[in-house]
Amino acid sequence: MSARPTGVRVSARLRLALSYAVFLVAAGAVVLVAVYVVLRYVPDYPLAPAIDGDSPGVQIGSRGDILRVLLALSGLVLGVLAVIGIVGGWFLAGWILRPLRRINEAAQIAATGDLDHRIQLSGRNDEFRQLADSFDGMLERLHDAFEVRERFAANASHELRTPLAVTSTLLEVALRDPLGQDYPTLLHRLQVTNDRAVGLTESLLRLADMDSMTPDAEPVNLARIVRATIQESSAEADRREVTITTDLEDVSVVGDAGLLAHLVTNIVENAVKHSGTGGRALLRTRSDQLQRKAVLRVESTGTVFTTDTAARLAEPFLRGAGRIAQGERGHGLGLALVERIAKMHGGSLAIVPRSGGGLVITVELSTHQPSSVFSPD
Repeated sequence: MSARPTGVRVSARLRLALSYAVFLVAAGAVVLVAVYVVLRYVPDYPLAPAIDGDSPGVQIGSRGDILRVLLALSGLVLGVLAVIGIVGGWFLAGWILRPLRRINEAAQIAATGDLDHRIQLSGRNDEFRQLADSFDGMLERLHDAFEVRERFAANASHELRTPLAVTSTLLEVALRDPLGQDYPTLLHRLQVTNDRAVGLTESLLRLADMDSMTPDAEPVNLARIVRATIQESSAEADRREVTITTDLEDVSVVGDAGLLAHLVTNIVENAVKHSGTGGRALLRTRSDQLQRKAVLRVESTGTVFTTDTAARLAEPFLRGAGRIAQGERGHGLGLALVERIAKMHGGSLAIVPRSGGGLVITVELSTHQPSSVFSPD
């Protein structure tokens, strides 16, 4: 990548001031030329009649005299206009560009890594105000995104470190007393711990890969995927004594069948695992013709959530109690994957508390092919 050519730095304020001065001088020059042209058509004779008794030394001005005086004064007038244009333009440009300086200062602060600073420009709702508001909004989104990434990195490193630490401890104990070990039990615990680490790593890779994936675009029956997923999860639901009811309308969406199946699987598994023993889960699909959306709504019983806590459940490694529960299957990445897949298909994920405990999870998916979503970058 070649470096940008360097040169003398000329500020926008100076360029504006010079532009104002040039414009003012040009306008003055046009006026003076117009006056000169008009006077060229004045008859060339004394402009006042001779009066008896006039002093012989008194001369009556003619057209030529006036033109000579006009030409002599034009340079002075244009010089004064140039000075007025430069000085006045300098202060006027400074006043106009003052909001731009504040925006530039905020950008320099953000470049240092401080994303808490905001411009908060007040005054007229002009282009500078709109630019400042857009910049503040961008900083807000960047701040939130960096916070989520930092939490994700910290939580991912913690989750990956946990099974490795467990494996290390088990092997350490076995090495200290090789003859006193129950090796079938030890091998089983090592296999479970290793499977957890492998599963977590695969989930993390899947989540990262979705940033660069381009999903297929084909008609997919969403209700059919829900029915198949419920059938696959029936044994787990029976074991947990969770009752699943459905109200499914056949609705077709355009997307990747494999990714959509993964989305539905994560939602159903989340409802089965967290509805509680003897809990209930209601799954609905419907079509929103007006918005050209297909809606999957899952209402399940369970823990009482606040609105803020429920909204954060789509963050990786987080559940209602904060960190993922120890001993619970899964890695806290299910709803994060659901949100990512929904966005890849031009949709969205909404998580709100259910009255009496539990959650209401709503996924909206596009029923048509949004070119901005499925076309590769």
